[in-house]
Amino acid sequence: MEMLIGQYRNTLDEKGRILFPAKLRSILQKDELIVTQGLDHCLMLFTTEEWISLNDKIMGAASLFNDQKRLVMRRFIAPAQKLEFDRSGRLSIPQNLREYASLKGECIIQGLNKYMELWDSASYAEYLEKSEDSFQDAVASMDGILF
Repeated sequence: MEMLIGQYRNTLDEKGRILFPAKLRSILQKDELIVTQGLDHCLMLFTTEEWISLNDKIMGAASLFNDQKRLVMRRFIAPAQKLEFDRSGRLSIPQNLREYASLKGECIIQGLNKYMELWDSASYAEYLEKSEDSFQDAVASMDGILF
């Protein structure tokens, strides 16, 4: 599968639907995505194949008897839902996931190679501002990458 890349702005309508970018949709092999709560209060979107691969790895390392691993299962695996595109290329985001990511109005969809993120535009701007110093440190820590 081709890489899922790019950043797109679209508006979430009053029914919780968002028009998915045609460039990203054209890469997908199916008209469905798995959507779950992500890190940093965004939503993470996966192709079914990528979700199965990640889910298998997480569940393979999981233990019912470990607090941290149960927390990951409850916060990441449990809220996941399979969503299908409608005829207009929109995804209908369930209410609980919209609330988790504070989605309202303008949103950002961005491709991160194997998965995508869906952010409320204002929340993403705030995240970028708050993480600027950490970003500089993170970039400096990658000095072993040769270009």
